[in-house]
Amino acid sequence: MADRRLQVFHTVARLLSFTKAAETLHMTQPAVTFQIRQLEEYFNTRLFDRTHNRITLTEVGKRVYEYAERIFKEYTEMENVVKEITGDMSGVLVIGASTTIAEYLLPVLLGDFKNKYPDVCIRLKVSNTDEIVSMVENNDIDLGVVEAPVGNKSLAVSLCSIDQLVAIVPPGHPLAKRQEVTVQDLVSNSYISREEGSGTREVITEYFNQAGLSHDDLNVVMELGSPEAIKGAVAAGMGVSILSQTAVQKDLQLGLLKAIKLNPPLERPLSFVHQKQKFRVRAIEELLKFSQNHCEFQKND
Repeated sequence: MADRRLQVFHTVARLLSFTKAAETLHMTQPAVTFQIRQLEEYFNTRLFDRTHNRITLTEVGKRVYEYAERIFKEYTEMENVVKEITGDMSGVLVIGASTTIAEYLLPVLLGDFKNKYPDVCIRLKVSNTDEIVSMVENNDIDLGVVEAPVGNKSLAVSLCSIDQLVAIVPPGHPLAKRQEVTVQDLVSNSYISREEGSGTREVITEYFNQAGLSHDDLNVVMELGSPEAIKGAVAAGMGVSILSQTAVQKDLQLGLLKAIKLNPPLERPLSFVHQKQKFRVRAIEELLKFSQNHCEFQKND
């Protein structure tokens, strides 16, 4: 409903990149450039200073951006009020989740939400925790769900649940008969690690640090980008690893892996992260409430 030229300008000004704005808006870069040129012609002044590889806002551009921020907040508030009165619940929600959460925890949550609100279209982006937080910071997604602490204090973070991590080994491994293992037990074995930037790896590295060890002390034979790949490598006898207990339930039932408790236990928070905006689209508000209720139910189940 808002002026398309202003929407395009606001996105370019926020990202300071025509290329990134085009990707975010699902437009071609020439189309983005055309919209900016039209707005500059309307105001009869430049809104951006363009150099070789970067753009910056002019003084006028900075003022226009300030007004655009206020205008879009007013639009969002108006839409929320109208939907509250009419009971309408529709729109597009873009959610980002780290791999473990997207593969093992979100399907049930989003399925239940979709059943309750069938007119809401959900788009899911999957990446590691660092990239999901970056997407939230850049407003590329409405809501992130991550498996590691979030350092950016300007973002709103709320706890969903606590996830238990366990050591995993092949059924025939010497450690398979143990009730629990320590970090020293794992250090003496070939280890399969998640990639750098993964929330799982970050939490595990901190766990080893607390025991006076570092990631470099592990005999890492392979770094893989997903829990599924790690489970396959461990089942094939290529090494041991640490994963979320939730991620290995089916493999345990099928007898493909053996899970062993860690001593001391290793837990991590699963959290929602989003922008601290006063006004949000009502569908986002409802998803946050629904998610919190869903997590409470999971805790008490």
